[in-house]
Amino acid sequence: MSYKGKYKPANRKKYKGDPDNVIYRSLWERKFMIYCDTNPSILEWGSEEIIIPYVSPIDGKRHRYFPDFYIKTDNNDKFLVEVKPKAQTRPPKKRKKTSRYLYEMNTWGVNQAKWEAAENVCKRNGWKFIILTEDHLNTHKYMSNK
Repeated sequence: MSYKGKYKPANRKKYKGDPDNVIYRSLWERKFMIYCDTNPSILEWGSEEIIIPYVSPIDGKRHRYFPDFYIKTDNNDKFLVEVKPKAQTRPPKKRKKTSRYLYEMNTWGVNQAKWEAAENVCKRNGWKFIILTEDHLNTHKYMSNK
């Protein structure tokens, strides 16, 4: 099975965006798409449909962040959801400054800037921002850290 591909929503009316162009970039994202598409408690959802500007700590320039998912539930809660490997949700362990370590530090810094911008958007709109890892996706506890 490919790690990237197109997802075809079964419930096209729930999808906010172009239902013919829903791209997953990992099997974790695909798994969450199926959950959103088939869960009756989710009234609408979208994938990479919202754009959030942020300033990168690496180059000091303004960039655009596309959170992995937007969802609206049947109790009118709205979420921005990011799906990430657990290793990318915490700072890298200190070690010798190899190119890999520097890459991990850059990724961590950029992710922190993106997530701070997402938190601010959510605060302004009364939404919630959550990050899901393989731990959530393996146990089906997707909304456990509301």
